[in-house]
Amino acid sequence: MIDLETVKKVANLARLKLTTEEEEKFTTQLGDILNYVEQLSELNTDNVEPTTRAIEVSNITRKDILQPYPNTEELLKQAPAQQGDFFRVPQIMG
Repeated sequence: MIDLETVKKVANLARLKLTTEEEEKFTTQLGDILNYVEQLSELNTDNVEPTTRAIEVSNITRKDILQPYPNTEELLKQAPAQQGDFFRVPQIMG
């Protein structure tokens, strides 16, 4: 079980200002989390391969195909500044 002094110390290290109510609440919650982690450490994981996710997830994205914008003139009219066929932007590097 985690005690109130440990919660205060962790809060101080994390630069958190906690109310007395929050300190008491976190004492219980952090204690529960540590108890759960302790339960997990009792599991035999010798034949379990390391993973980053419990299920396989893949990102579905479209192909990035370069194509010209159909109405360049209309698009450039909306820009605050333009130079020829380009947007004019402030210089950020010397």
